[in-house]
Amino acid sequence: MTGKAERVRRAVDQRNEAKAADVGSAEIGPAVAKTREPHFAKLKVAPAYRVVFETIEEEILSGRLRPGDRLPSETALAGQLGVNRSTAREGLRLLEQTGLVRREGGRRLFAAVPRQEELSSRASRALVLQQVTFRELWEVLMVTEPGAAALAAERIGAEQIRALEDNLARTVEAVELGRSFTQLDIEFHGMVTEATGNPAWILAREPAALLLFPAADLMMPQLPQSGHRLVEAHSRVLAALKSGEARVAEDWMRKHIVDFRRGYEMAGISIDVPVDREGALPETARAKDPVRVRSKA
Repeated sequence: MTGKAERVRRAVDQRNEAKAADVGSAEIGPAVAKTREPHFAKLKVAPAYRVVFETIEEEILSGRLRPGDRLPSETALAGQLGVNRSTAREGLRLLEQTGLVRREGGRRLFAAVPRQEELSSRASRALVLQQVTFRELWEVLMVTEPGAAALAAERIGAEQIRALEDNLARTVEAVELGRSFTQLDIEFHGMVTEATGNPAWILAREPAALLLFPAADLMMPQLPQSGHRLVEAHSRVLAALKSGEARVAEDWMRKHIVDFRRGYEMAGISIDVPVDREGALPETARAKDPVRVRSKA
């Protein structure tokens, strides 16, 4: 990584030169300054800590630093890159936030692969900031969930079947006892997607699922039949997965997602408003949920 030090030094020098140029311009009288041509816009130089981040990021993405490789200490890194220690620390902090490095055994940092939940959580927050609606999220899941079920039917293993059977048994129990089954629903869909064996598929659908599925807690008290309908859909999907019937698994998963939207409409929840910033309910639905409102007080 010492070969990248010159790049960081150049960025720092550019930033300092830009500052010096600003000072020099201020010292020239107004009449003289007007005669100087041509006029250049100020350089947009990345902060030094950002260059530190990008330098190490490039090492990791290129494979020169592999997951599990230990990074130099802050002091050593600052010396190699020609920056001060606080700059190196800020660059490392940014890398930690992205999941590209992780602290293990105290203070030492190691190159890492971002965890799936970290990526999904960041993507979900970005969707909230884009003011996506529940209709838009539902349209995504109408494609990803049936497709995942079809692919899973061709690839699912015996252990994954057993895990889904256990999930279904716990879901049936929760419905019979009148308990929330939302987390079990999320778990079921997640396991079906994992059975595709396709990491890209998992990452593509999870941010939308994390925002859409939790609203089942709002519908359940108003639609007592929703739990039994969910159990039937999950049972049918699981049976198709066990028999390897991709088309049947796909059809039942599609019916299940259509039913989810129908539940929204029957409960009187608008799906054309942006997801709220807590990422669990539409903005207009929060007032209909007194338990949730009290918990926020």
